[in-house]
Amino acid sequence: MRIPIFVSRPTTLNPKQHAAYKIILEELERFGMEERRLGGSDYPTELPLKEVLVLARHCAGGIILGFEQLCVQSGIRKRGTPREQNLERPIAIPTAWNNLEAGILFGLQLPLLVFKEEDISDGVFDPGVSDAFIHRMPDAEMAVEERMALSSVFMKWQAKVRELYYR
Repeated sequence: MRIPIFVSRPTTLNPKQHAAYKIILEELERFGMEERRLGGSDYPTELPLKEVLVLARHCAGGIILGFEQLCVQSGIRKRGTPREQNLERPIAIPTAWNNLEAGILFGLQLPLLVFKEEDISDGVFDPGVSDAFIHRMPDAEMAVEERMALSSVFMKWQAKVRELYYR
């Protein structure tokens, strides 16, 4: 039996994002783990947020994948406040579900791995928000050394997952 891991990611991915997602799934499989995801492996019968909690309670760890879902080309940050400022460059925004699901997983004290695309920020993707280090999203063109470093990250994390799972 594989160890269940809650994976937070958007439903729709572009080809580059899907390739990164597949790399994550390969690492899970390599360590005898399986993805559990609302709208993927599991479908809600009640309110989605409640289903996230139910599903997360049956998992031994969590992975948050911060993929861009919205690109804002122009806009104003903190409009109407003394700190108002125009955007100087486009910003990438992930699905809001990443932060909701990360909060639930953190509250359940599950070991977390957090990955994000380059321009993703705010919430769980800000350094120091949780005890999870924020990792760069893997990609298909990773050098061998980078792939080995990714496997090392999974090796350390899976030890915490197994400790919790077999407790």
